[in-house]
Formats: sequence, C-alpha cells, structure tokens
Amino acid sequence: MNKLIQKTIYTVILAMIGIACDDGLEKFPVDKPSSSTFLKTERELEMAVVGAYANLWSGYSYDMTIETILDVTSDIGWERAEAPWQELGNGKVDPNNTISREIWTNSYTGIQRCNTVLANASRIENITDQAKMDRNLAEARFLRAYWYHHLVSLYGDVPLVTTPLALSESNLPRTPKPQVYDFILSELDAAAAVLPEKYTASADIGRATKGAALALKSRVALYAGKFDVAIAAAEAVMNSGVYDLDDDYEGLFIKSKQIGSHEIIFSISYLVGLRTHRIPQGVNSRNGRGFSSKIPTQALIDSYLCIDGLPIDESPLYDPEKPFENRDPRLHYTCVVPGSVFDGFQFETHRDSVECWNYNVNPPVRVPNQDALNPFASFSGYCWRKYADMENPDYLTRSETGIVVLRFAEVLLNYAEAKIESNELDQSVYDALNAVRTRVGMPPVDLGKTQEELRSIVRIERKSELAFEGTRLYDIRRWRIAEEVMTGELLGRIPRGLLAAAPEIDENGTPNYDNVPNRSEMRVIELRIFDPAKNYVWPIPQIELEVNDLISQNPGY
Repeated sequence: MNKLIQKTIYTVILAMIGIACDDGLEKFPVDKPSSSTFLKTERELEMAVVGAYANLWSGYSYDMTIETILDVTSDIGWERAEAPWQELGNGKVDPNNTISREIWTNSYTGIQRCNTVLANASRIENITDQAKMDRNLAEARFLRAYWYHHLVSLYGDVPLVTTPLALSESNLPRTPKPQVYDFILSELDAAAAVLPEKYTASADIGRATKGAALALKSRVALYAGKFDVAIAAAEAVMNSGVYDLDDDYEGLFIKSKQIGSHEIIFSISYLVGLRTHRIPQGVNSRNGRGFSSKIPTQALIDSYLCIDGLPIDESPLYDPEKPFENRDPRLHYTCVVPGSVFDGFQFETHRDSVECWNYNVNPPVRVPNQDALNPFASFSGYCWRKYADMENPDYLTRSETGIVVLRFAEVLLNYAEAKIESNELDQSVYDALNAVRTRVGMPPVDLGKTQEELRSIVRIERKSELAFEGTRLYDIRRWRIAEEVMTGELLGRIPRGLLAAAPEIDENGTPNYDNVPNRSEMRVIELRIFDPAKNYVWPIPQIELEVNDLISQNPGY
C-alpha cells in the first residue's frame, strides 16, 4: 500500500470517527443534546454528524458489527463462545438477553444523535456553505433510517422517535411497523435528493452517497413488501453508472482490494491506530491462531449449487467422496472447507487427522493439527473465509478490512426479487440474476422460468451471495420460512467421515438429511426450537418495559 493511499485512508477514518482535539467538540459534545449552545456553527454540525457515524463501529463479540455477527442467529451460522448469541438463535431468548439490549440501545443512541443534529441545525448562524450543510443533514437522515431498518426487522413495532427527548419525555408507545417503514422510506428519499453520487475529496470518501440511500431504500422496500418502490430504487442505482460488479468476489472482503471497488456502495472503514476489529481472531482456524467461535453450518455448505447450476441432490457432478469439488465458487470464497489451505495451513477437521501441513515454511512441514485436536476447534468442521484474510500478521487482532454494509450485487438481487414477486418476469430479471451468477462463473438462468422457479433461484442466490453479511435472518423471517429452517438439530460435519449421500435440497436451498444413510453420525451442535407465534421477532428488552410505562412486550415473551 503506497503512502498516498495510507494518508488518504488515515484522513477518511480520522474524519469519520471524530477523533480530534477540537475545542468546539469538547465544549459542545454530541451526547448532551440539552445544551442551549449546541450547534451554533457549521463546524459543530460537521462534527455532530461525525458523531452520528461513530455508532456504526459499535461492535459485539470480537468487535463484529451487526452486519457480520447477525448471521449466527440464523440457520447458516452459530456462535460457540457467548450464550446470549446462542439464545437469539435457538429460540430460548427472553427479554433479559444482554445482546438484544445492546443492539436496541446502540440503535436508539444512533437515532438520538441524528435527531439532535436535525433538530438543532436551525440554530446555525452565518451559513457560508448551504450545500454542505444540506448534505450533512441528509447524512443524518440516512443514518437514522439505517438504524430504524434494523430495529423494525428485529423487533417489529418500535417507538418512532424523531426529535431529541428529555428523560421526562421518554415514555412512548410502539409505532406500527408499516408506519416506521413509511418513515424510513421518506427519510431515504429526502437523503437521496441531496446526497452526491460520489465524493471527490479524500476526507469525504466513506460518507453516505445518493447510491447508498437508494440501495438501502431498495432493501427496506423489499422487506416491507413494497415491490414497486424496491424496483424503482434499485433501478436508480443500476442506471446511475456509478456502480458495477467487481470481477473479484473474494476481493470484496480483503482490505487492499476494497480500495477503489465499484461494487461496494457503503462500508464501515478501519485503520490501525484509530479503530480496528478482531474478526479474523474470532473466525480463523485453530492452526491459524484463531478461536473458530463463529462458524458456518453444514446446512449452508450443502446449499451451494454445483457448477452446472443444479443442487447437489440433482447434479451428476456431485461426488459424496469429494463433496467440495465442482461447487459454486462462492462456497470456497465464503467458507473454509476440509482439504483447502487457510492461513498457510492445510485445513482438515477429520478427527483422525492429527497432523497437517504447514505451508508457511519452505519446505512445508507436518505439524500437530489443532483443527482436529483442539476441543474448541470448529464445531461444524468449517470456518468463515470472508473477513478472515490476514494480509498483515497484525490483522488477527487489529484488522483494517472494511465491513461491507451495502453492495451492488445485493441491489441486483433486490431488484430481481421485487420483480419476481410482482410477477413481472421480463428480461431484466434474468439480466440481474445472471450478472450475479456469471461474475463467479456460474451458468446463467435459462429463459422461460415460472414465478415459483424464479423465486427459488433468487432465494438460493441471496443465501449463496450474501452469507456472513447480516441479511439471512431478515430473509428467512420475511419469507416466513424461519419455522422450517430454525427448528431441530443444528448440524456439523461427520467428525470422522463424510456424508454417504447428498441430502434432499428444497426450493429454498435448505437441506434435509433424513435420507442420508449415515445421518446419525453427523455432529449435533445444538438443538433449536422456533415458536412461530413469537420467534419471528425478538422480545423488547426488559429494561425498556421497566422504564417506559407505555411500551408493550411482543406476544409470547
């Protein structure tokens, strides 16, 4: 990485997280919105917006943002180390869950910061750059919409707060989810009308753009079932000429290759010395000095198609003795499977493989295989590869890899799904799907598919394309299939062998192992329950019920 790029990134991150010794920021901090002197200058507005961005970095286990760790609460992932995350996925969650409370609190903290900015901007005197002021306010609207989209997706009806609240005003009832969706979409419209399509100043790169507002709008409208709105928003991004799919799928999650990406629309950036994360340590193999505590499940591995575009229970290319060959390349870009090389070591989780090759030395040598010997090695037999690449040895605990929030491939899939659900099965649907598939070498979808067939295709594409990017829980909830995929045994590989036959794969890409002769040998990681009467949303945190007399709990909790 050359010095110019290093300097550019330093400037961007410094601006975004607001680390400064500015006297104005010290006198008028963002966390004290009651101050009558707050937001008197354009400089203070700028720093207040920076403060609103800072909530994006709020991390959970291993500093993982919600975009990476949320998949452990779905059918495609699991968290070994922290019980509160397990409870969110296994149906045992209650209103006292600490992680749920943290997510709720962080979301409303971000919203309150945005509300403070928007409510107090009128105090600014002697405005010299109206366009920049309007842009800052649009960024606050984008961020507020972003936090509300997580809240309604996780909890359903939530209090809609649009102005700074004093403690005496904090008792509010829940607003119906459709109304919150309408508010989010209106905020994103307002933001998109002002935000630039891209930034030219290095210090501004990383801020929300028009494309980010429209991309988020396409997602939110799809989640809300407003398919015409989702189509229009996605089309606006697709026709902008600003974004395109990158040729290198794997590079989307490697720091050096993220720079200059035309696919990443909005991401959370990091820089050593200012702010970093420890995702590689959380997901890396035991040989690679990681803890393998966040892992993909067998159900995700088996849902990836073969390279002929057929599921493994239909494709003649699938060989149970070599189950990872001839598969959708995204399987290997997203997950680490036995027989591959990971962090310079042969990755093998067969329990009898007590030694493996270390390729980090020349010539390679055999070493004790901690991915088979360590009792806390991957419980499923697989690891995540996304975000785990360590270009710098320090990345294990101080990674600079940016966390992708919105990217062009999702916009294409949002567009395709909205068109399919609207039963508008024209060429543009195939173009969007095929762009995503052929980018990684998968065959295009043939014309003439029915709505049901295309629905199946787009759902499998979302699962394959967006795994470990935080969308899976929201997808299985809105498709109303969570009760099917989140019930029963959560499975890992056979510890000392392979599946004797392919499981049956349904129209959503979900494996069923009942027909597999040696199914009983699969590792049972966890027993999950899912009550459709309550588990389609999380409980409102208990502390909120205790301090807010007007808020009600979700049914069943």
